[in-house]
Amino acid sequence: MQTSPAHAAHHDEREIETLEDFDATVSARGTLAGHRVQGVDLTDRTRELLTTDTAGAVFLGCPMRADAEQKVRADGALVFPPVPHLPFDPYRGRLYTADELFASLDKGYEQTPDALAYAWFQRTKADGDIYASMLRAVHDDSVSDALDELLRGARVVGVMGGHAMARGTEAYAGAARLGRELSRAGLTVATGGGPGAMEAANLGAYAVPYEDAMLDEACELLGAFPSFTPSVTEWARAAFEVRSRWPKGNHSIGIPTWFYGHEPPNPFASHIAKYFANATREDGLLARCNAGVVFLPGAAGTVQEIFDNATPNYYESRGEPTPMVLVDREHWTERLPAWPLLRSLARERSMESRIALVDRIEDAPDALKHLGG
Repeated sequence: MQTSPAHAAHHDEREIETLEDFDATVSARGTLAGHRVQGVDLTDRTRELLTTDTAGAVFLGCPMRADAEQKVRADGALVFPPVPHLPFDPYRGRLYTADELFASLDKGYEQTPDALAYAWFQRTKADGDIYASMLRAVHDDSVSDALDELLRGARVVGVMGGHAMARGTEAYAGAARLGRELSRAGLTVATGGGPGAMEAANLGAYAVPYEDAMLDEACELLGAFPSFTPSVTEWARAAFEVRSRWPKGNHSIGIPTWFYGHEPPNPFASHIAKYFANATREDGLLARCNAGVVFLPGAAGTVQEIFDNATPNYYESRGEPTPMVLVDREHWTERLPAWPLLRSLARERSMESRIALVDRIEDAPDALKHLGG
């Protein structure tokens, strides 16, 4: 199995995001002065907090006992306490896992942290409450920070496509094989983290440690529940059944959003960067795909992603243009003719040699390689 990009991440030495980090810092340095402690439960570290200098430290969402809090405040530290009755942690220091978002799935999807966070978002997004807006913004910024740490040094390839692609179809199996081939080539596969084409690509990356037959069997098992409608619960349970039958799959990234609350995240991404703000999520997903993006047939969301990606390539605002491969000639020239417009935009610019249109999904990895991905 390939090494997860998490193992290569080196975050700011002043950031403490786990209890292990906390203990190691106190032991090695004997001070917490100027450090940032993020989302760590410190209720059992009262002695350390009482005896260690915390001047200029910032504690973000760290539960601690009253005497410890009083002492660190007296040191001049800033304490942002945990927010009660919130179905998510705005100060979290790590990305989500599928197990975390789908906890309590046995009681039905509506009881999971993922569904409860969406319900909170629905209640607060239109009320103009600056407090709720601040919590969402802090959460999304924390997620971006964790994503940057995870992907530092990784070569990331995006696979974009619609949520409507049903399990059990040849298109789904093709997208899964694409994810597997890209991952086998040493790339980190990143998707929008939802169902359909996105799930298929994450599943393909997950399947890398196993024989090829595993992916065929997994697609067959999943095909019994082709869509997340009518039941997200049954759709998700089928994915967890595949994961339990073939545990410890390879890593990949899912970057979904609660903005599209009807779309659950898929359980095959090992790291899930879930956002409230879809604009932040879209831009962040495409900006991190430094090895290029493959666009499978999709509808309005995928068209938006094509041109969200094309714009910085056109202006070279992120440096050299990154490869873009569109899959399915008929779809992108007739049904939704994004390709002619993309080609016209690219004409006589450096991005012209970085775009390709292929007929079959099997041709995408070679096209990507040819374009320099």
